[in-house]
Amino acid sequence: MSNQKSMRYDQNDYEALLASNIPASLVGTPKMNFDDAEEASIFFARELDYVKSQSYDVEYPEFTAMKCFPMSSEVDPGAETITYYSYDKVGLAKIISNYATDLPRADVKGKPTTAIIKSLGDSYGYSIQEMRASRMAGKSLDTRKAESARYQIDYLNNKIAWCGDAETGLRGVLSKDNDIPIFVPKAGASGSTKFADMTADEILGVFTAMQKQMARTTKKVEKADTLAMPSECYIELQNRRIEGTDTTLLTYIQKNLKDIKEIIDCPELDPDSVDTNPYAKESGGQGVMLMYKKDARKLTIENPLPFMQYPVQTQGLEMVVPCEARTAGAVIYYPMSLLIAVGIC
Repeated sequence: MSNQKSMRYDQNDYEALLASNIPASLVGTPKMNFDDAEEASIFFARELDYVKSQSYDVEYPEFTAMKCFPMSSEVDPGAETITYYSYDKVGLAKIISNYATDLPRADVKGKPTTAIIKSLGDSYGYSIQEMRASRMAGKSLDTRKAESARYQIDYLNNKIAWCGDAETGLRGVLSKDNDIPIFVPKAGASGSTKFADMTADEILGVFTAMQKQMARTTKKVEKADTLAMPSECYIELQNRRIEGTDTTLLTYIQKNLKDIKEIIDCPELDPDSVDTNPYAKESGGQGVMLMYKKDARKLTIENPLPFMQYPVQTQGLEMVVPCEARTAGAVIYYPMSLLIAVGIC
C-alpha cells in the first residue's frame, strides 16, 4: 500500500468523533490549526481510515496454519455452530447376470459432528494527547497499535487451528479427539526415533512407512500431497547430505516422493511449541509431523469472520477501535486423509 494518506474517511468514525468532546478539546488547543470541531473530526477520521487499512495489509508469515490448510469463510458469522459429516465409503460391487435386480448398494456413511463457533476480540486506541502529538509532529497516528491488535487475533486463530482450545471445545488439526491416525516411527539403530539420531536411510524409511500406512488403512483411496514438518527436522533434512553425494535429504525427498508436492517448515510443530503442539512439553516434549491431503474437501479451517474492525468508540478523552474475529477451528471431513507422526524430534 502507498504511504500516501487516504483522502476518504469512514462516516461512522467521523460521526462518533463529532458527537464526542474530543474534537472540541483539540480545536481549543493552541497551534492545532483546526477551524472547528467538524474539521478536526474529518482529519482524525481520515487518520483512522489509514490506520485500519494498514492493519489489513500486514502479514505475519510465521503463522503457518493459513498457508498449510485450506481456509474457509463460507459459514455466516451469525451462526453459533457448524454441523458436518466425517465420511467413509461403504458397500461393494459384484458380478451380475443380464437380468439381475439384486444390485448391491454402494454408499457413503457419514458421522455427524457439531463444531462450535467462538468470537475472538481485542482493541486498540489513542488518547487525546497522542492525537495532539501526532498533529504537532505532522505524523500519522501510530499504526503499530492496530498492527498489534491484528497480530494478536491472527496469533490466536493460528493457535486454535493447530491445537484447538480445550476450555471452549474448539478443535484444531492436532486435537486428540479428531480420529486422525497416529504413526509411531520405528527406532533406528541408535534406539531413537528422532531424525537427528537416524541415518539417512532410516529417515527415508520413515516417509515410506507413513505412505504405506495411509495406503493400507484407506485401501489406497487417500494419497497425501503435503508434509508439515517441525522446524528442527526441516533444518536437519536441509543440511544433512546423503553419503557420497551432494544431494541433501530434503532435496532427495522432494524429488523422489512423487505424490508429495509441498514440504512446509512449521515451528508450531517443534517439541517445545507448547502453545500449538499438544504433544509438546516444556522439556522432553515430542515434535510431530503431519502428512495430509491439502484439499478443502478433506479439511478446512473455518473462520466465518477472519478479522473485522468496528467504528471508533469514544470513551472520555480516548478513542477506541474494537476488533473481532470468529472461528470454528479445524473441520476435518476425512480424518483418514491425514497422518500424524509423533516423536521425530
